Amino acid sequence: MAAGEASGQSAPYPTTAERTSPREIVVTRTFNAPLRLVYEAWTKPELMMRWWAPKSIGIYFVSCEMEVRTGGSYKFVFGHPDFEEPMAFFGRYIEVVPYTRLVWTNEEGGEAGAVTTVTFEARGDETLVVMHDLYPSAEALDEALATGSAGEYTESFAQLDELLAATDAPQA
Repeated sequence: MAAGEASGQSAPYPTTAERTSPREIVVTRTFNAPLRLVYEAWTKPELMMRWWAPKSIGIYFVSCEMEVRTGGSYKFVFGHPDFEEPMAFFGRYIEVVPYTRLVWTNEEGGEAGAVTTVTFEARGDETLVVMHDLYPSAEALDEALATGSAGEYTESFAQLDELLAATDAPQA
């Protein structure tokens, strides 16, 4: 992805990603679902497991632990047919304002990672989600962009669209 803006189409709403500073990328997406459902998809493990990992690259959840509260923690363990061992991503929630804002650390790798801030805004029957990933250095963001691990949420957000449209989403 270029240092400027990139977008992917997920009908009917685009996902946009923009590098807003040397250390930050901002991903924006509107979902055709009420705020409550969108927020719950980000905060309930049984829902997160259904959309977060992009299916096209073969990654799947082995486990998903989320204690969504200020000071709580999360741990996502992923598998892939080419992995010898599952890969864990983990961190802690440094701010949780229900139905408004989530802020978490990304602590895998034993070094300072990005801090992710996600905001949720109701817009009628739709929900605007804005995700900021702030990296510890410009080099760390450059590396994440080069490997495709930053700003590439088009497929995951399309999967979230499918989940939100499913009739069983509120009961999950």
